[in-house]
Amino acid sequence: MKYSPHEYQRYATEYIETHPVAAVLLSMGLGKTSITLTALNDLLFDRFEIHKAIVIAPLRVARDTWPAEIEKWDHLGSLIYSVAVGTEAERRAALRRQADIYIINRENVEWLVKHYAGRKLPFDMLVIDELSSFKNSRAKRFLALKKVLKQFARVVGLTGTPAPNGLEDLWPQIYLLDRGARLGRTMRSYLDLYFDTPNSWTPYRRELKPGAEEAIYRRIGDICVSM
Repeated sequence: MKYSPHEYQRYATEYIETHPVAAVLLSMGLGKTSITLTALNDLLFDRFEIHKAIVIAPLRVARDTWPAEIEKWDHLGSLIYSVAVGTEAERRAALRRQADIYIINRENVEWLVKHYAGRKLPFDMLVIDELSSFKNSRAKRFLALKKVLKQFARVVGLTGTPAPNGLEDLWPQIYLLDRGARLGRTMRSYLDLYFDTPNSWTPYRRELKPGAEEAIYRRIGDICVSM
């Protein structure tokens, strides 16, 4: 099928291509996958700025949506992909295949990092689909990915709901993009800077300090495109 992107899709694709760190915050149905695949295709074959990309996504999205989108659009015909889901043997075989884009489900992020333990990952671009599923800074998949972030020259995060339960959720997601450059190196420093605990007997209930919301948006505005 011929790809005829809307103007905002063209803009978001160009944004990814011109920003080594990018958060694409678009609602469901606005084409985040096709936008990102078009950028990957350009970066691989037109700009020659990357060699291999790894996409982390929810299981069904990794197994079905990303391959379907690659197969759907004519302009992506040169893209070779490999889906690393299923049993460990199937995942290992998928990673051994020669491809431009490797797609893995988020539940296997910890396994992926261990698989390449002691070796450099063979990917120079990371795409995290449903970035908001990495909102827990203590989760194993966040901690595993954190260890290898510096190996990626480019990182893209995709989500329609970056802060589903409030701006406290934002720090882990932005950290995976910029390694703490904008919202601080630790969750504690982020909370201390932008949040108050109004009642000492409810230490886990926090409120934004005056002006904090605007300050947070200013800090991350240079890497975010939203609609």
